[in-house]
Amino acid sequence: MDERIRASDADRDHITVRLREHFAAGRLTSDEMDERISAALKAKTHGELRQLMTDLPEPAPAAPRAAQRPYPAGPPWVVRRRGPRLLPVLLLVLLASLFPGGHWLFFGVLQVFLVFWLLACLGGIFAMTRPHRHHRHNA
Repeated sequence: MDERIRASDADRDHITVRLREHFAAGRLTSDEMDERISAALKAKTHGELRQLMTDLPEPAPAAPRAAQRPYPAGPPWVVRRRGPRLLPVLLLVLLASLFPGGHWLFFGVLQVFLVFWLLACLGGIFAMTRPHRHHRHNA
């Protein structure tokens, strides 16, 4: 970058933040930091700002983060799917359609499933609204 290009307020602020970081790391004394910050706020060009940082190290680049898998790794032949499992329902519908009057079998199984689902929901609501007692054990 050309040293004669004029510096913006954001450039000056960036340099003052870095100077404070170097002060916190013990590379600058309080007087040196004050002098350099006042010079940074008065700087007109990038060359003047760069001159304030020449004897200080550049910040270390951030280490690349390891990519995280959304699910635990398993054998390659295992296919993980997301979403509802429709195959059992479709097989039940196919089985019910093979028998004469089989749709009643399907609706009977569906009704049993819905009753269990309703009971599970009511049990969960009851468990969540029930006041919990905390017992203290004396040591």
